[in-house]
Amino acid sequence: MTNEVDVAVVGAGPVGLLTAVELALGGARVVVLERLAEASTANKALTIGPLGAEALQRRGMAGAIAAAEARNLAVAGPPEPQAEAAARPTRSGGHFAGLSLIRADAQLEPDRQPRLVDQQAVEAMLADQAEALGIEVRRQSEVTGFVEQGDAIEVKSVTPTDEERLGCHFLVGCDGGRSLIRKLAGFSFPGTPTSMTMYQAVAEVDRPELLGRGWRRTPGGMFSHGPFPGRFYLLDFGGPPVDREASVTRQEVEDVLRRVSETDVRVTKLESASRWADNTRLVDTYRLGRVLLAGDAAHVHTPFGGQGLSLGLVDAANLGWKLAAVIRGDMPESLLDTYTAERRSVAEAVLANTLAQMAIMRPDPQSGAMRDIIASLTQFDDANRYIGEMVSGSFTRYNLGTERDEVGRLIGDRPVRLGGAFTSLYDVMADGDGVLLDASNDRKALHLVSTRKPRIRCVAIGAGRSILIRPDACVAWAGEENSTDGLEEAFRRWFGPVLDDGSPGRARP
Repeated sequence: MTNEVDVAVVGAGPVGLLTAVELALGGARVVVLERLAEASTANKALTIGPLGAEALQRRGMAGAIAAAEARNLAVAGPPEPQAEAAARPTRSGGHFAGLSLIRADAQLEPDRQPRLVDQQAVEAMLADQAEALGIEVRRQSEVTGFVEQGDAIEVKSVTPTDEERLGCHFLVGCDGGRSLIRKLAGFSFPGTPTSMTMYQAVAEVDRPELLGRGWRRTPGGMFSHGPFPGRFYLLDFGGPPVDREASVTRQEVEDVLRRVSETDVRVTKLESASRWADNTRLVDTYRLGRVLLAGDAAHVHTPFGGQGLSLGLVDAANLGWKLAAVIRGDMPESLLDTYTAERRSVAEAVLANTLAQMAIMRPDPQSGAMRDIIASLTQFDDANRYIGEMVSGSFTRYNLGTERDEVGRLIGDRPVRLGGAFTSLYDVMADGDGVLLDASNDRKALHLVSTRKPRIRCVAIGAGRSILIRPDACVAWAGEENSTDGLEEAFRRWFGPVLDDGSPGRARP
């Protein structure tokens, strides 16, 4: 084999790039293989969920997120009232099936809200981060197959001028819903078949005032106009696409828009358009031997609220540090089993809520009656909170075998004191290490860190409880007052055994 690396990541979309970033920060040698010559310009997600945004913020992209959101807000302009909302809230935490009733003021964590950052912007900032880390991204390198040989994999690909073979120890498929890696490796991908067609389009119409702004449900289907001028999202319940591979034409968009909106409008110019279907599928496992999947390669569903983009980014954050720890020899391969255990149940919940949203978006009277009930329920704070946190993913909690509620949750950003000055927790986590927030009076927790080899930063905090945080922001352990009970076990479970020589490793007071 030639060009030996630790990991080959297939797919240079947001999930593939973040996986590569996480691996590189963990010390792994990684190459990204991408069949496209340039980043895709297809219309995709308009927003990113809070957990996906936080995964980027922890890797130094907070400023890029804020800048992209500011640009998008300036283009979108002020929101207009939704036709279906009897009383629009002052702050919106997203929508459920086009019902813009998820109120940020009803959420337990109102600061954890979706961000108006489009997928192209996310991919661009990740590409910059990958370049800064020296990650090789091979474009126009289309994978055609691979062979697993003991503890190594040979990946075959073609370029415009040659055939290539790449030797690696692990292969990660981030190559989308039609993943070749998933198919070649033999992953089972059960789910529901396609029943309808969705479109995203940027177009000029002759009478946009007839369409209003926001989501509308009609006997012909459902559509959204905005938040950007000329941006359309169309749901056609007339059946699956005849040919998913065919280019979307101006006439097709016009026909669907007229039928679904039930208005006499004409599309005078089509800038771009893409077509999707509603098939919903999930792999049985995220790992088969040395082949792993992340993002749409592992799960597909209807793209409501940017949940798919966020789900995939958090997959990458969960997988990357674990795979790097295995490659370094700090942890056994069994650590990779926790990837499926933790992330598959989260995907199941997303698939369930998107299926439910599809059910109440259909134009039949029964679906409309259920939709009206859901709209009424969201006026109650508890129901609003439940739906809002379900769609945002902020109630995600991995089962780490403890009843303590904060353990297993993904911690949000917060100020911490480091070196005599305040900084943010996510800035402390930017290098991909774990973090121990030590609130013990005699720094017992710090002493435990100093006898270990793992990559952990220790930050003394003056009040509260000591917390051990994994590189993916998952709370691995939380202490009780001045106690360190269970901390040794958490260290061993997630970061490896104690060094015999008691050397301090990378722990830093």
